[in-house]
Amino acid sequence: MTTRRAFLGTLAGSLLAAPLGGGAQQPGRVPRIGWLGGPTRESAQPFVRAFQQGLRDLGWVEGQNIAIEWRFAGGRAERLPDLAAELVRLRVDLIVVPSAPPALAAKNATKTIPLVTVGSGDPVGLGLVASLARPGGNITGLTATVGAEIAGKQLELLKETVPKVSRVAVLWNPATPGNALALREAEIAAQALGVGLQPLEARSLDDFDSAFAAMTRQRVGALLVLADVMFTTHRKELADLTAKRRLPAIYGQRQFVDDGGLISYGANILDNFRRAAGYVDKILKGAKPADLPVEQPTKFELVINLKTAKALGLTIPQSLLQRADEVIQ
Repeated sequence: MTTRRAFLGTLAGSLLAAPLGGGAQQPGRVPRIGWLGGPTRESAQPFVRAFQQGLRDLGWVEGQNIAIEWRFAGGRAERLPDLAAELVRLRVDLIVVPSAPPALAAKNATKTIPLVTVGSGDPVGLGLVASLARPGGNITGLTATVGAEIAGKQLELLKETVPKVSRVAVLWNPATPGNALALREAEIAAQALGVGLQPLEARSLDDFDSAFAAMTRQRVGALLVLADVMFTTHRKELADLTAKRRLPAIYGQRQFVDDGGLISYGANILDNFRRAAGYVDKILKGAKPADLPVEQPTKFELVINLKTAKALGLTIPQSLLQRADEVIQ
């Protein structure tokens, strides 16, 4: 009888100690993660949904077996350090940082809480990780681009879309890590294509009007918009301004084309957000960020909005339409 009671006691203890949904999490404790986003919640909704779907695919459901502390800077980068510090004070189990500015803010706020990047450009160049294969420290995740050279490819596609264009504006944010390098890549491509570039800075929504006024004065024939969280936040305003001035424009994310932009080419960011859930799952089950290699994009997409092309009086080359991953009618 004594032996039986001892066995039952040991069995009960082992059951109580066994991890439930979160693997390394203690039973009865719902893991809590933070999300530190640069744009508004509304503009980030497609990415939020993709991330939530990725979590659900792995058995994590917000409000049931996982809690998420959502923080959005509303396009105001200066708010990120305070929001990062707030998440650290809440002692979340990890923080998801969708882009470079939130990643850098969170990195400065904590050296111990795991950080999962989703679209931070070049995490090695930004000083977030030691290398893609061996991140070291408390940061891992996914990078949004294979390199700044994608800006050159985007310019090539824009030239193919508007063959007669001779002068192209480049809208960029000098405050965004990686934008200067991307601009240089665009300049290299422009020389090969025989196109003149007009770089124009925009650090906030207030700079849009003056930038587009300069495009009119310079008589540019098309626009390349470099990747930037502020631009993503205000993508509808950018689409409206390009439509008003009848400017063909190319972007790095399909969300711009969904909101009326002409063409986009870049990594499938929504796929990155779904894949980011896998990092969250592994870390909650005990994996260390230092041991999880940073992954590069596996899906790229070319999206064309034919409705916008028609409004601009453009005929998209058939060769380009055949290569498109999606054509919005």
